[in-house]
Amino acid sequence: MSFSQTTAVKDYLHTFGLLSDREQDALVRLLKPKTLKKGELYIREGEDCREVAFVLSGVLRSFYYSSDSEDVTYCFRFKNSFVTAYSAFISGEKSTENIQALTQVELLILSREQIGLLEQTSINWLKFFKQMAEQEYIYMERRVFLLQRESAEKRYEDLLRNQPEYLQLVPLRYLASYLGITQRHLSRIRKSISI
Repeated sequence: MSFSQTTAVKDYLHTFGLLSDREQDALVRLLKPKTLKKGELYIREGEDCREVAFVLSGVLRSFYYSSDSEDVTYCFRFKNSFVTAYSAFISGEKSTENIQALTQVELLILSREQIGLLEQTSINWLKFFKQMAEQEYIYMERRVFLLQRESAEKRYEDLLRNQPEYLQLVPLRYLASYLGITQRHLSRIRKSISI
């Protein structure tokens, strides 16, 4: 792993304020690089999910198919974050989601077994993974509340304020799906807000 890759991971880990330099080094030694081409799936619905990945570069989207076989985008991941099919990873059940590369993506992979080994070495790892799970829960709860409580215009304005990278890096059809509206409705909202 290159110096810049190691630095990116350690900078992210440092934000939690839980892990010593030695603990961070232990994680870095376990990470394995993986590259996804644009359009390639990292996780496929119906498969086991036995790993998490740190995103070094690129954009991923999580999506599922509705009962009408409609492709529904519900989450995006960008560089300097971890990604996995969380519910499948935690439960050991088959994934109900797909995670797809929207651009070329560089990942660093960590297996479930390796996470278990880290957790046995220090209580700090248990605290770290608990904190990550809590952050994921808070993010998803906030998203559900926005979808159920707010208008499409308010959801778009929230993106403008809090996740402007979505608007710059994500194709409109996936952005519209994420907001729970049609692409045509999204175009109307963008025109009305930019005036």
